[in-house]
Amino acid sequence: MSGVLDGQVAIVTGAGRGIGRAVALAMAGAGAAVVVNDVEAQVAEAVADEIRAAGGRAGTVVAPIGPTEGAEACVAKAIEAFGRLDTMVANAGVLRDSVLWKTEDEAFDLVVQTHLRGAFTCGRAAARHFRAAGQGGRILLVGSPAGQRGNFGQTAYAAAKAGVAAMARTWSMELSRANVTVNAVIPTALTRMVASIPGLKDAVAASERGEPVPDRLRKAGLGTPGDVAPLFVFLASAAAAGITGQCIGIGGDRLAIWSHPDEATMRLQPGGWSEAQIRARWEEFARDHIQSVGLELPL
Repeated sequence: MSGVLDGQVAIVTGAGRGIGRAVALAMAGAGAAVVVNDVEAQVAEAVADEIRAAGGRAGTVVAPIGPTEGAEACVAKAIEAFGRLDTMVANAGVLRDSVLWKTEDEAFDLVVQTHLRGAFTCGRAAARHFRAAGQGGRILLVGSPAGQRGNFGQTAYAAAKAGVAAMARTWSMELSRANVTVNAVIPTALTRMVASIPGLKDAVAASERGEPVPDRLRKAGLGTPGDVAPLFVFLASAAAAGITGQCIGIGGDRLAIWSHPDEATMRLQPGGWSEAQIRARWEEFARDHIQSVGLELPL
C-alpha cells in the first residue's frame, strides 16, 4: 500500500488499540501523516512512536470522542502539525452490553455519546474544514453488523451504529457538492470489543498471542484488525473518489456491500386500510417477506 496516500493527512479516533490502531498504522504505511487519537496518552503515543519508527509522520490528541472539543482538537492538530486534512476516520467506541431491562442510563448514554455523538461531532468538524478548504475530503464512519441487524444484549450499541449508517447516507448527499465522500465501514475482527461474546473469548486471546485465525472464523468474517485496515486505505485513496453513501463490510476473508433498508413488499388499498382488511390480507401480503433479525456467529 506504500505511496497510495502520499501527501495526505488522516485522523483516526480511538486509534490506541484494536481496529483503530491497525487503521492508523495502515494509513501511515500508505504514506499519510496520521493524527492518533485516544483517551489514554500512553497507548496513543505508542502508536505514534511506532509510525515514526517506521519513517512516517504522526501526532497525537488525547481526548474523549463525543464532546465537540475532542473532535475539533483532532482537526486543529492535523492543520497545525501537517497543514491539511484529507480523511477523518471516526472509529472511537466503547461497549456496555446488557439486555434492555438491565441497561442503566449511564451505560446507554456513554455508548451513544461515544459512537453516535462522536461520529457526529467528528463528521461535523471535518465537514466544516473540508467545505472551507474547498479541496474535498473523505469521512469514514465505523458501523457494525449489530447496527445493520440488531444483536441480543446490545441495545445502545446497535442503536448507535444504526444511526451511524443513517448519517453516512445523509451526509453523502449533503456533502457531494463539496467533493466529500462519506462511507460507513462495517468491520468485524477479533478484538477486545467481541471478547465478551460467549465462544469468542478464547479466539480473541489466541489471535492476540499471534496464533493464526481458524479458517472457519475467517470465512465468517472474523480475522485480525489488520484484515480490516486495507478497506480504510482504499476508501481514502484517489481510486475511491466515486464511492459514497455506502455501508461496506470487511473482516477475515470477507468483503461485502450491505444493502440499504428498503420496502420488501407493498400493497395499495384505495381509501386506506382498515384493521379488518389488514387482518384478512396479512398472510398473503407478508408471506415470504418477513425479515430476519440478529447476527449468526460462528461459535
